[in-house]
Formats: sequence, C-alpha cells, structure tokens
Amino acid sequence: MQHLTPENHSRFSWSGWKNLLLPQLNRRSLYVYGSEIAVEKECVRQKEGGVLVIHPFSRLRSYYIMCMVVITFLNLIGIPMEIAFLDGNSGVGWEGFNVFSDTLFLIDVGLNFRMGIINEDSEGAILDLKSIRQQYLKSWFIPDMVAALPVGYILLIADLQYHSDSPSSRASKMMRILMFVRILSLVRLLRVSRLVRFFNEVERVSNANLEVVRVFLRILSLFMMIFLLCHWNGCIQYFVPMLKEFPSDCWVRRENLMNATVGEKYSFGVFRALSHMTAISYGSSETPTNEAELWIVMTSIVSGALMYTVMVANTAAMMTDVDITARAYKNKMNHMEDYMTFMKLPKALRMRINNFFQARYAGKWYDEKDVLKWVSSSLREEILMSMCSAHVRKVPFFRNCDINFINAVLLELQYEVYQEGDIIIRQNIPGDRMFFIEHGQVLVENEFFQRELCDGDCFGEACLLTKGRCLATVQALTICQLFSLSVDSFHSVLKDYPDIRRDLETIQQDKDILLC
Repeated sequence: MQHLTPENHSRFSWSGWKNLLLPQLNRRSLYVYGSEIAVEKECVRQKEGGVLVIHPFSRLRSYYIMCMVVITFLNLIGIPMEIAFLDGNSGVGWEGFNVFSDTLFLIDVGLNFRMGIINEDSEGAILDLKSIRQQYLKSWFIPDMVAALPVGYILLIADLQYHSDSPSSRASKMMRILMFVRILSLVRLLRVSRLVRFFNEVERVSNANLEVVRVFLRILSLFMMIFLLCHWNGCIQYFVPMLKEFPSDCWVRRENLMNATVGEKYSFGVFRALSHMTAISYGSSETPTNEAELWIVMTSIVSGALMYTVMVANTAAMMTDVDITARAYKNKMNHMEDYMTFMKLPKALRMRINNFFQARYAGKWYDEKDVLKWVSSSLREEILMSMCSAHVRKVPFFRNCDINFINAVLLELQYEVYQEGDIIIRQNIPGDRMFFIEHGQVLVENEFFQRELCDGDCFGEACLLTKGRCLATVQALTICQLFSLSVDSFHSVLKDYPDIRRDLETIQQDKDILLC
C-alpha cells in the first residue's frame, strides 16, 4: 500500500508489529480519506509523528475490538451469575477469568490514552497524544475506571491474606468480604456501556459498509441486549432474597430451591423473570409476599414493556431502512391499482399493466435517469458502455466511428420495455427513433416481407438520417428490453461531429434500406 522512495523507506522503516498500528485500506478509510493515496499519506503522517498511537482504522484496532466484544459479553453474563448464585464457590477457572478480565479492562483504560480518535468534524483521525488524553478524560475515563474495578484482585488478595487463619475464622472473614464484594461487583455491570461502544466501533473500523452486514450487526446487538436484560432480571430474582437471607415467605423457599443446583436456581429465576416481562401468569401466579418481592415484580414488568418497545422500534427502523426500492415499487403499484380501479379499466388491460411494471422494474423502483446523474460523467460513460456499446457497434454505419462519438451517442440512449404483442413501430408513420435489442424477439413485416430479429439486432436506423416514414410494422414477439435513440438526440450529437455526418449521409445514399 506504500510507494516510497528508497530514502523514505529507510527513514520510515517500522518493524512488522508496528505496521499493525497503521490504517488499513477498507471502505470506511476510503470514505473518510477519499482515496488510496490519501490513506497512504495518513500512514506516512502517523510514522512521521514518531509516537506509538493505535490508528482507529488499524488492523490491531479491528482485532482488539472484536476480542473486547467477546470478553465484555462474557463478563456481563458471568458477573451477575457469580454475584447471585455462586456463594464464593466459583472455582479456580472462574477466579482466573475474573483476574484476566480485570487486567484486560485496566489495560484497556491505559490503551485508550494511545487510541486514535475519529472526529466527525475533522477530516481525519486525531493522533496527537495531548488531544487524545484531553478528550478521553472528558468523556469515558471515569465510567471506564469504575467499570474496571479489580474485584477479582480484591478476592485473590483477601484469600491470600487470611490463608493462615483457622478455617472457622477464615470462613467468617471471607463471608463478610464476599458480601461486600458482591455489592461492589455491581459497578462492573457498567461494562455494558463498553459493549455498546464496541459494537458501534465494529462498523467503523471494518469493511461493514454493506447493508446486509449493517442489518446483521443491528439484529445481533439487539438480541444480545435483550438476552442480557432477561439474564440480569433472572439473576436479580434470586439475588434480592439472598441478600435478605431468604425470608420464610420468599419464592426461593416456596419452590424448595435452598439446596438446589445453580442450574436449577438460575432456570427458575429466569422463568419467573420472563413470566413477569411477558405479563403471563406462569411463574408469578402468587401475589408478592413482601416489599422486596413486590418491587422485583414491578421492575420486571416495566423492563418487559421497555423490551417490547425497543424491539418494535428497532424492527420498524430496520424494515424502513431495508430494501427501499422494493417498498417504493409497492407504493407505486398501490397507486396504479387505485387508479385502474377508479378508471374501471378492463381486467385484461390491468393484467398487461401489471406485467409491464414487473418486466420493466422487476420489483425495484428507481429513476434510471436520476441514478445516472449521481455519478460522474466518466462513470456514466463506463456504465452505458458496458450495457450498450456492443449493440451500437453492430450497426454498420457506427462500426468505424470515433470512440468519442460513440460515447456521446450512448449518453442519449433510453431504456424501454415492450410486452408480447406490443406494436413498437407502425407502418407509414414518421420514424422518430431507432432501436437496439438487448433481450427479446420482434417481427418486422409489411406486405412484401417478414423477418424476425433478436438479441443484438437493431431496427429503424434509416430514420436517423432521412426522417422518413416507416415502411414496416415492428411487433414484439416476447418481452423485449430495448435501447432507443431518438432522431433529435442523434442530430444534436452530429452537430459536434460534421465529418461523421458527411460519412453517414454518403453511406445512406449507397444503401437500399427498407426500414426508416
């Protein structure tokens, strides 16, 4: 991606791992910087800075974000489970994962001071360490520090501190610490804000510019948030009675879950939570017996209502954003159906109109002229060249014409669709267009001859020069997709090419063309 002189190459030589900090070439970086050359200049700018900063579009940043999404999601599942159900018997594996996660989140806070920032108001990434530090301290530093509270280290240190005490004394002290740490661990649930931020970053630092990918990420993030809501609610169902040391009238005792396994406790907790959230009677048929249980039920009901609201809102937004052209086509067809009903058109004619729209637009509504205006003239020529150049070159008097003239003619072509049985040209009327057949078959006939034309053929070319009457009728035998060139447009192009005009007039005089 870099094209540097030998002198510059020796000057900017970075080791392989440092190249992971440089911006990669993808759709997002091209969108921000405009071209591959601009991305290369951004690489050079970062190297010339001489400071190790992770670029927002770097490969390392992409991998790091994906890793942090997984780690954060596992934390948001495991932390409520540990607080509510494990009773300090989490095991070495979970304690190790806790310590690893706490270490990783503390490292993340430090890395954010060397993480480049994409500012929507600026033309590129902010790579200045002072600016990065100021923006991070003003925004997410405090929430990140609170969420990174190393509870795993606290438990590990406490366990080592009281390891020499007697079993009874050690158990008593650890129980008090455990109760304190359980409450303290709740602040780690603030890591959900990181999950949201990391999901937003996935699209920004990856190639996720396709609509399908964006919709998939939105659906995935929505379902992950709904799952976390149900999971947390289920853990809270058991956590609150546990804090009150399981009163005799709490639901845990009523269901005989005091000595049950963690899986059973969790399953009943989630079952009760979903029953409240979906407003059904299963799992919540009994009236809450104490104030704490009452508030749990009300919180579950409200969170369930919010979940429905978020689901409906996101579903409506995705349905609005996805396949806009198909929805526009359906709207146009609805208007057409209303018009045909109001005008009391015959059923056969209605069917032909519906078939025409299906053949012309194939279920997608767009204004072709408007779409071609969105691109540059060079791209517009390339699009039309790929679609129509071969057809135009097959016409004898266009075959040896200048490429600039051909491009000018291509810009004047109009796309048309005719159904089986449609009359495209009628005999003895003034010819105003010639046609190039992209797909389909037509029948050219008069009282003297009949001839079928198909893909790649053309008809009506004589009228471009003579402006005479058509000597035959042309009828579509199948659905025909054609490109037409009007006489007025053709002569408008010829004004800029007088030599070609003379050559075409000479050719026309030497040929006996039956169709005008």
